[in-house]
Amino acid sequence: MSAAEVRVQNRDGVAVLTVSDPARRNALSPALSLELADAVQACEADEAVHAVVVTGEPPAFCAGADLSLLGAGATTADREQGLRAVYSGFLAVAACALPTVAAVDGPAVGAGLNLALACDVRLAGPSARFDARFLKLGLHPGGGMTWLIHRAVGPQAAAAMALFGEVVDAAAAERIGLVHRVVSGDVLEAAVAFAGSTAAAPRDLVLATKGSMRATAGPIEHSDAVQLELGPQLESISAPAFAERVAAARSRR
Repeated sequence: MSAAEVRVQNRDGVAVLTVSDPARRNALSPALSLELADAVQACEADEAVHAVVVTGEPPAFCAGADLSLLGAGATTADREQGLRAVYSGFLAVAACALPTVAAVDGPAVGAGLNLALACDVRLAGPSARFDARFLKLGLHPGGGMTWLIHRAVGPQAAAAMALFGEVVDAAAAERIGLVHRVVSGDVLEAAVAFAGSTAAAPRDLVLATKGSMRATAGPIEHSDAVQLELGPQLESISAPAFAERVAAARSRR
């Protein structure tokens, strides 16, 4: 049996993080989640990485938390520590300063759903399936799942999944906005190609744009967003990359 691990591959500026423990359908143990968090932080520190794609070793995306380990703690404090360790992986993805894409082909269950929701964009293959499953297990949602699902699909679809246990396939996920697009072929290759557009842009500009999108996602007036974007836009105008690209565009006319 192969050891559980997070494999990291840089594909022309796109880091592919593969959660790999196929015997357990990539269930997130505390150790595997901490490894994922470390991988995300390494990508943020790597100037050669402009975007991150998160996927799971087939046949699953991620079957959730390793529940056998969660019950091992003798005290509430031990169990809390175990839960927070499991959260660490998808919370690192959610906090990532780089653009993130989930390539989902197979079940994304419980904490695995959280991992998919933590990404900026989700692409799904035909066998993708999204299943909250917390209530079915007699377990309260955790890791900010209710916050994430509300923002991804709105209150009604969120309630259908979290309260009524609705399992969403790829087609339904696209219909309710849970995924950006369903891919008929290789979803990982599609996700890498999708994320690859960031490699053509200056990395500091990619980071600044994601930062602005985060800042304007909350309750904010349009005028405040204009002011917030003004400084970074002025800075980008002064950067050599802007002048070079404008000159290149003019030369093609």
